[in-house]
Amino acid sequence: MTVTINSMPPALDESLRELAERVELPTLGHYLEEGFMGHGLRRVAGDRTMVGPAVTVSLTPTDSTLLHYIASRVRPGDVVVVHTGNDRLRAPLGAVVANALAARGASGVAIDGVCTDIEALVALGLPVYAYGTSVLTTKLHGIDNGAINVPVACAGAAVNPGDVVLGDANGVLVVSAATLRAALPLALTDDAEEPAFVDELWHGAVLGDETGATEALRRLGAL
Repeated sequence: MTVTINSMPPALDESLRELAERVELPTLGHYLEEGFMGHGLRRVAGDRTMVGPAVTVSLTPTDSTLLHYIASRVRPGDVVVVHTGNDRLRAPLGAVVANALAARGASGVAIDGVCTDIEALVALGLPVYAYGTSVLTTKLHGIDNGAINVPVACAGAAVNPGDVVLGDANGVLVVSAATLRAALPLALTDDAEEPAFVDELWHGAVLGDETGATEALRRLGAL
């Protein structure tokens, strides 16, 4: 067994971050199919959109030494993605680690597991995504196993260091910068047009007629 610590991924281009912070994440769901973390991973703290490059940490189920190491080395805007060795019992993140991340300006953290000190996390306001909470925590064992900035899995999604991680109240999406940049123009256009479209529905427009669903059913011979 070994410990691997790789260099930090490139920071996120600020123009891409600005656009990503404006989009409604479910709108991206109209155009993308992969990269969405499972619905069991929920935002348990924070109320702002999370956008940033993935800084990944792969832990053993009992040892959070590597998370403590990286917590004070993240850059403003980074999103820390924690793989816990598929453990959903021990919490690697609580008030101290979350404050270390927030003090460095992290955009948020996604844990393929649970967290603790939930009241302190809520008060802090750093976006935290987890499967829930626990009073059992990881320890600082210094086990010779784990890695920083390697490919990991989180809530069923593959995450590479430097991938763009986006989170809001609906969930978390992880994509390459190129994929995100290609999808954003269509999604932002949809977002801009949606209020007027909703208003038309309130004034008698028929949803299926407007979206083409009715015509599609006619072609299928269902109508």
